[in-house]
Amino acid sequence: MGKFLLGLFTGAVLVVLIAVIGFFAIASLKSKPPVIADNSTLVLHLEGDVPERPPVELPFAGAVDLPFVQGNAPLTVENVWSMLRRAAGDPKIKGIVLEPQNLSIGWAKMQEIRADVESFRKSGKPVFAYLRSPGAREYYVATAASKVFMGPVDLLNLKGIAFGMMYFKNTLDKLGVKVDVQHAGKYKDYGDMFVRTDMSPETREVMNSVADDVYGDLVNAIAKGRNKSAGDVRGIIDNGPFLSSQAKQYGLVDDLRYEDEVFGQLRAQLHQNELKKVGEKEYAEVPDNSAARGDRIAFVVAEGTITRGDPSNTNDTDGLQSEDFDRMLNRVSNDSSVKAVIVRIDSPGGEVTASDDMWRAMNDLKSKKPVVVSMSDDAASGGYYMAMCGAPIVAYPETFTGSIGVVFGKPDLHGLYDKVGVSEDFVSRGRFALIDSEYFPLSDAGRQKLKEGIDSDYQQFVARVAASRRKPVDAIQAVAQGRVWMGDQARANGLVDELGGIDRAIDMAKRAAGIPATSQTHLVIYPPRRSLWDILMHSNSSDAQMNELLSRAGLEGLRAAWKDARLRVWMRGGRLAMQPFAVTFQ
Repeated sequence: MGKFLLGLFTGAVLVVLIAVIGFFAIASLKSKPPVIADNSTLVLHLEGDVPERPPVELPFAGAVDLPFVQGNAPLTVENVWSMLRRAAGDPKIKGIVLEPQNLSIGWAKMQEIRADVESFRKSGKPVFAYLRSPGAREYYVATAASKVFMGPVDLLNLKGIAFGMMYFKNTLDKLGVKVDVQHAGKYKDYGDMFVRTDMSPETREVMNSVADDVYGDLVNAIAKGRNKSAGDVRGIIDNGPFLSSQAKQYGLVDDLRYEDEVFGQLRAQLHQNELKKVGEKEYAEVPDNSAARGDRIAFVVAEGTITRGDPSNTNDTDGLQSEDFDRMLNRVSNDSSVKAVIVRIDSPGGEVTASDDMWRAMNDLKSKKPVVVSMSDDAASGGYYMAMCGAPIVAYPETFTGSIGVVFGKPDLHGLYDKVGVSEDFVSRGRFALIDSEYFPLSDAGRQKLKEGIDSDYQQFVARVAASRRKPVDAIQAVAQGRVWMGDQARANGLVDELGGIDRAIDMAKRAAGIPATSQTHLVIYPPRRSLWDILMHSNSSDAQMNELLSRAGLEGLRAAWKDARLRVWMRGGRLAMQPFAVTFQ
């Protein structure tokens, strides 16, 4: 009987295994690329996040009605740039309908997308923007369109900008938890959320500077897009938010239409009997044969919070692990077909040691290939540190840049343990054996010991920047101290070389590699998009990648608690080269 049951169980396992292998083997087969009809209109939906790194490619995405294979993978920033660039020269694409909704991206990415839309318009093809309950992000992007529409009964939630920062000291006090914070740089205030109840004077100074810069860009973009003066726009915003009728009255939109009416108006403008729509996911699958013939430029994405190690051994899919990144740079440097490298950084920083490892790998790459650094939403602290390889740097005007400083934090949970009846007892040898213990606060001697390390890290950070930017250490000290600068401010302070996005980075890479300005180029994306089949066949990395699949399947709650790598590193007691605050604007 036992052998029978064992055989039955083994057979069932084999059937399931064969079915799974067959399913993913079929899914891994490449389907034919879509064929775009003549006189088509590209409908570009932008919703939620627009990441830098390609997400996992799911099997049968959009082809079957199963939750975990839905084709909801977001477009990357490079996807949007490439799509609009290609559509501008594609005779089959006659116009674009842009539909941004519920965007959750930073200001620098918005500047890239808005510039891409403006660049597309130079082709002479129309761009209609249709907005559903838009906020500042969606409206900012839409102002690059030739026409902006809203529904007759809707709300334009444009009322300026506000930056909020959360503080947890009072909550931690109630719980009996204290946090020891040490930092180098008077603006390095990442730990303030645990030890203060409001902004420090230094934080308020920086945040006011950020607000002025971002609000100024919002006003100028609206003024340019809607043909108004900046003064008029400021006055209009003070009356927001706006009902649809009010938005039209103030000239913020061109007309109030339902979506089908917008498509009908575009059809009439294009003199077509039928509007042939092609979605962004479909158009993204069309190969760009002309670009493939150009000189190859590697486009290396460095996105997320910086930590040590390899994603094969962690549960991080959103982070930037030093070992994995270093290996990727090594592959790029040894690829003789790659003429130049653009390293695209979108990182608020992270662990000091990991940042230094990546800095070394960047310098090795720079010694073998022409390199340009392109900064996205964030290139702060460790994200800025890793870029200090002497390569030219291009940033957006609203890229969070710099934050040259170091911070350390350690929780003291003794009070919480007392509240819940927990005690610890120790036997130790060595003066500082318990310096990392969460049961004791830092002693004065322990605090001084940690300060020595933090100060050393900070001085090395400043020295790295001074050498890379070819400036005296004193000049860097003046703009360091953990202060975050916007990209245009960073350029004025000599921390970046130029302002711009992907197009500008490509121009700079061509120049560095001696490629003629008029020559075509082909961007080779690193890391490439991975399929689910690849992940399952490399089981040592499946935990990390399955993290993303849980999110894609709508099971965000299973991974949300541990998603923020910054907090995980902080709670481990690590020394961080970390942007001092995480900014949300509304």
